[in-house]
Amino acid sequence: MGQLDGRVAIVTGSGRGIGKATALTYGKEGAKVVVASRTPATTEAVARQIRDAGGTAIAVACDVGHKDQIRAMVDKAVEEFGRVDILVNNAQGFGTEANPQKSTVFVAVQDTDDAELEYTFRTGALATLWAMQAVYPHMKKQGGGKIINFASAAGMTGDPGNTSYNVTKEAIRVMTRTAAREWGPDGIQINTVNPFLRTDAWESWEKARPDDVKKYADSVPMKRLGDPMKDGGPLMVFLASDANSYMTGHDFNLDGGWEIHA
Repeated sequence: MGQLDGRVAIVTGSGRGIGKATALTYGKEGAKVVVASRTPATTEAVARQIRDAGGTAIAVACDVGHKDQIRAMVDKAVEEFGRVDILVNNAQGFGTEANPQKSTVFVAVQDTDDAELEYTFRTGALATLWAMQAVYPHMKKQGGGKIINFASAAGMTGDPGNTSYNVTKEAIRVMTRTAAREWGPDGIQINTVNPFLRTDAWESWEKARPDDVKKYADSVPMKRLGDPMKDGGPLMVFLASDANSYMTGHDFNLDGGWEIHA
């Protein structure tokens, strides 16, 4: 018996990185997984990997920067599996819609571009809100659900050069707390994870800002970067499972102690 047997989980941005690790872990724990990402090929590859391991998964191409695509993603999950028990809002865009990037790019406050701020916020905070709104009536009707949003310790510490990203991630944290209070009576638990893990986005950032990234990595008290599967998977399962029956509106810093050090 898996810890998520019979549950239906939507994981956005699950074609790579933390989202992919979460989707694979949920599949192993018995969840029926909706693998959602902007790139159809990578999305289908992850869904196939879950199915090849004996799990159940479908791939849904979804650009979270567009509300109609998020609605269609949730509709597809309900059409295919009849319900939605878990929503993981992991997807996040960087750069601008015309010139997307794989990770954050250092830009000082005074040079922050409107287009970058708008795109980062839309694909992060607004996308999180739209997905929460889309699953809410289904979760309310079935008597509850689990929502896990991704923010960042970078926003909590005001990491220099990350204005657009920091603003977006702090908005997600306060959105999580607000919805947790409003939706608690409906049995919906909503928590935030602030990760500090090695992913392809991290590696892209490492190439662009090697000195800064080394400084961040060296400051982790655990003296290593976390692994999305080994370190992230168990927490993501716990937050989505019956083991977590009472915690809502909280931040979980999956960062090896980086935030308290910073």
